[in-house]
This record gives sequence, C-alpha cells and structure tokens, in this order.
Amino acid sequence: MATHILAIDQGTTSSRAIIFNDQFEIVAQAQQEFEQFFPQSGWVEHDPEEIWSSTLSTCRQALKQSDLSPSDIAAIGITNQRETTIIWDRETGKPVYKAIVWQDRRTADFCRKLSRQGNDQIITSKTGLLLDSYFSGTKIKWILDNVEGAKEKAEKGKLAFGTVDTYLLWRLTGGKQHATDATNASRTMLYNIHENMWDEELLQLLDIPSSLLPEVKDSSADFGITEKSLFGSAVPVRGIAGDQQAALVGQACFEPGMIKSTYGTGCFIVLNTGNRAVTSDNKLLTTIGYRLNGVTTYALEGSIFVAGAAVQWMRDAMGLIKTASETGTLARQADDNQDVYLVPAFTGLGAPHWDPDARGAIFGITRATGPAELSRAALESVCYQTRDLLEAMRGDWAEMGKTVLRVDGGMVASNYTMQFLADILNAPVDRPSVLETTAVGAAYLAGLYEGIFPPPEKLGGTWKRDTRFEPSLAKDLRIKKYDGWKDAIARTLSR
Repeated sequence: MATHILAIDQGTTSSRAIIFNDQFEIVAQAQQEFEQFFPQSGWVEHDPEEIWSSTLSTCRQALKQSDLSPSDIAAIGITNQRETTIIWDRETGKPVYKAIVWQDRRTADFCRKLSRQGNDQIITSKTGLLLDSYFSGTKIKWILDNVEGAKEKAEKGKLAFGTVDTYLLWRLTGGKQHATDATNASRTMLYNIHENMWDEELLQLLDIPSSLLPEVKDSSADFGITEKSLFGSAVPVRGIAGDQQAALVGQACFEPGMIKSTYGTGCFIVLNTGNRAVTSDNKLLTTIGYRLNGVTTYALEGSIFVAGAAVQWMRDAMGLIKTASETGTLARQADDNQDVYLVPAFTGLGAPHWDPDARGAIFGITRATGPAELSRAALESVCYQTRDLLEAMRGDWAEMGKTVLRVDGGMVASNYTMQFLADILNAPVDRPSVLETTAVGAAYLAGLYEGIFPPPEKLGGTWKRDTRFEPSLAKDLRIKKYDGWKDAIARTLSR
C-alpha cells in the first residue's frame, strides 16, 4: 500500500512541494519563488498562471528527487496562502484578472463605506471576521465591478471564484472539482462559521452571485483525483487547509488552549478554543481551526501583516543585507545603547489594531544607527507584535492561562529572534524538530483520510520538540523595551 504523502504548500512568495513518509519524515522537497506585482500603492497581485506552473513544477521536481512513482503517493494535501482571490472562466480556465493577494488594500475605502452604513456587526457575528479588505469578499466584488464583462458572466454562472487552494484543485483535477475546505471558506467574509454555509445575506450585501462559490468540505475529505497527464498517473487529493490552520494541525494543537505562531511573510497566532466560537473584544478573529468528520473546531487568531517581509524589505528594497540569514548576526552586533524600533506597517497594521491606513515608521535612529541596529529592530518587531496578540488573547479567553508557544515558519531558524521572543513574552518558546509544520498539517489531513495517520487524539505523542527557549531578560528591561514599542505603535497609528 502507498504510504507517502505529497504536500503542496503554496505560499505568498513561493510554491513548495514536500513528500513525507508515514513517519512525517521529509523524503524530498522542492521550492520555487514567483513574481510579486505592486501596480499601485497598497496593491499586491500574483499571476495565477505562475502560481499554477510553479506548483506543478515543484511537485514534479519532488517526485523526481524522491525516486518515487506517482503510484507510491497515497494522497495529496494542499495548504495555501489564504484570502488571496482568483476568479476564472469555467470554460477556458483562464483567470479574468490577476490574483489579488491577502495583503492588498485596494478595497479599504469600500470597507469604510460599508462600516459607515452599519454593517460591522452583521459581518462579525456571522463570519467571526472584522470588516476589512484583508478578506476575500470585497476583493471578489472589486474584480466583478472593475473587470469588463465579469459581472455579467458571473451572473450567468460562467465564472468561478476560489482562494488559491480551490484554484489549484480545479487545475489539478482538470476542472472537475470546484471545492474548498471549511478553513479557507471561513476567511472569505462570506461564510457563516456557526451554520457552516455560505451566507445569502452577506452575498446580497456585496452583490456576489452564489454560483461563483465552491462547495465547502471537511479539511480531510475526498477532493477528487488529479489528471493522469500531470504526473503519469492519477493521485487522489484528500486534504485541504489554509496555511495557518494547517500549521495548527501540524503542531498537533488539538486541545483547547494550545497555541501556535507561524513566522513567514506575515505572522499568525492561532489559539484552539475547541467547540466554542469565542467572540473577541480585542479585534482578534474568530475562525474555524479545522473541520473533521463534520465537527468544527474553532480558534482565535491574530494576524500580523509583516514579519519575514520586513527582512525581505531590508534585503530587496533597502539593500542593507544580501541574505536573510545575515540579520541574526548583525542583530548581535547592534549597539545596546540604541533603542531603535521598526514598526513595519507597510500595508497597514493587523491585530489588535486593525489600522489599514497606518504606514511603516522607524523610531530612535541616530547618526550612529546602521544595518546592525536596523536588523535588530526588524527581528524584534516581530516579537513585540507577537506579545501584542498574546495580550489580546488573554483578554478574550480567560482559560488561556500560562503560555508555551509552539513556533514554526522560516524565521524560527533564527536563534536570536526566538530567544528575544521568549524574553519579551516572559514565556517558553518551543521550536519543533520538523519546521515545515504547515506542510505537515496538509500531509496529515490527507493521510488521515487514507488511514495512514492516527486520529487527532493520538497524534500529539508524535510531535517532537527540537529546542525550548526560556526567558532570561531582566524584568525591568523587558518592561522598558515593551513600553518603547507601545510608544512607537501609538505614534504610528493613523487615528
């Protein structure tokens, strides 16, 4: 029996394919970056065809590297950048516009208009989300309203919408499957997370035809089979989850109160709240953590728009470093007498502020400030934002108690960053032995359906810690540093 799983991890800046065996060991992996488009200030786009071609290419590379045949792959699991919006023609399969990325802020004014009309409460009560351009709903409306002929075609049922998972599934199955899972659906601002269905009232509010929308399934389900021509033989697709929910699963956070934080382009903290959809008083999101066998597990989530992207900015836009790995070394060389703060609000601020009009700022620079101090400020900004979110979560969920944070994503390879994170949180930080937890989650969901992996209650024992970072910063210094951060944030907010 085939026991390997191919995990597709389609992210904001690259597409990856990782093949796991039945012990969650990586057998092969491939990665390919793709172009980012910034046509106007606050706009971020991807080419859907490049998303597809890079995904297909990395899958083929991983298969070739592993020396496995497609028949050795029991199933495919997909995890993806969430909220990114694609609409395509059902007949030709061609996108009618570029993918509008989750970071994109072009619909911020429209969201403010909806808010002035008093729609905040209805959206939050049904979806658990805030009325914000971050989510897919207003992106869909923008495409329908601004692409010639799109609205008419949509009303005639000739177009299909999907987040990236849905688009990839459509392409993988040759257009036979137009589906998503509950986690991705819950990020559209169109899905009622309490009733687990697309919400007609919200569709009418945004004037979006229901015929655009995919079928919503469990996170571990039958999503069809791939076209034989793609890999040489058909492979079943059995798992789908948005990247942050996949990381929650990959970190084995199956018990209420368990919490994980993923550090990629952005940073996302997800707290398992079990069968209870906790309403936030601190601008956090109530979302679906995963849905298995028809049972929904909810979560609280805090979203930081810029984490690793701050390091990319230093490398690509400012030319201060050549590789991301340099930042840790430079941060250790920084002058301790300089209190430099970088607020990376390049596309606004996420939770717990939700200020789309805020923009990035640097505070505390002097004539002596250089790449070392800026590197330290960039890395530490991620840790300060994490504390902001954990403080908000404690305010929303009294049961949270003391925190041990399970971390993953590219930035957690930096020992400097993880130690400062533990210091500023005054809490232990656990780095797992397998850092690719988003892909692990996708693989687990696919393998669970095929009976390769155990049920959630038995999976926790397989999670392995690589390193625990314990806090060591003096209390008065921790308070001083965090107070400086809060002052920087207050100066950055647009209102």
